[in-house]
Amino acid sequence: MNNIHIRIADWQKDNAELRRIREKVFIAEQAVPPELEWDADDQGAVHFLALDGDYAIGTARLLPDGHIGRVSVLKDWRGLKVGDALMQAAIAEAERRGLQEQRLSAQVHASAFYERLGFKIISGEFLEAGIPHVDMLRHSQ
Repeated sequence: MNNIHIRIADWQKDNAELRRIREKVFIAEQAVPPELEWDADDQGAVHFLALDGDYAIGTARLLPDGHIGRVSVLKDWRGLKVGDALMQAAIAEAERRGLQEQRLSAQVHASAFYERLGFKIISGEFLEAGIPHVDMLRHSQ
């Protein structure tokens, strides 16, 4: 992971890379309908790109209300702490913006990953795009 780094992305300039990753992970792998993947929130969100050298391998977004979402890492880079790095970047940016609470809707199978980052489950299970999710909340120290 020594060549992997995270940077804030520009929704306009980095759009092709952000879309490539999210389409591969959410639409192709997880069968999320495209009309549910793309929403008006993308325009006003802070986007993050994980890169291996110059190649984009992961993404996440932070909404103005502290909601973190669209966390996705290409299959060949999973298990290398890329998701951890994306989440740490999103949490740090949220805190830098004074957002003392960070929220997310986690796929149930990934909830333990988010719990390790300080998130707590605050809802029962529900379906989103046909996938079981739970809402989670983290309070900054």
